[in-house]
Amino acid sequence: MMSYTEDARESELVRLMEQYGDSIKRMCCVYLRDLGAAEDAAQETFIKAFEHIDQLLGGGVRSEKAWLTRIAINTCKDMLRSSWMRHIDRRQAIEELPLSVMPRHEDSIALTQAVMALPPKLREIVLLYYYQDMNLRACAEALDISAPTATRRLQQAQARLKAELKHIEGGANR
Repeated sequence: MMSYTEDARESELVRLMEQYGDSIKRMCCVYLRDLGAAEDAAQETFIKAFEHIDQLLGGGVRSEKAWLTRIAINTCKDMLRSSWMRHIDRRQAIEELPLSVMPRHEDSIALTQAVMALPPKLREIVLLYYYQDMNLRACAEALDISAPTATRRLQQAQARLKAELKHIEGGANR
């Protein structure tokens, strides 16, 4: 593998942080439900990206957004598995989330709560597809799963969300 100068590596990292920093932090915030932890996860994501930036510079990465997202998801999973995070109440009220990740309408609050209640594998695909605007191929790459598995997970998530929202609407009409 070709070795790149420190300046080239740092310039690439700065570009990645400027281009994807906000969206990575938002995704981490929704995933972890904690702004402070999300900021730490985003920072850790870019540290890990820098450690492997030669792979990106060398053309070994098809989609830099998928590559960064995969690093961020794995970082969030590691944080959730850590003993420190297991002892913290991460159930944050939707109103306490930063404005950049808060839904804009009352209906969106119910949808966001329904998404966050999904099992992790279904929640991940929804966050990537709808909140990160990634196509299914990029989602599959970010999650290190096959495209058919990504499609199936998205369909399962959509079905669960539809049923949950229908249930919520039915309860509101009573």
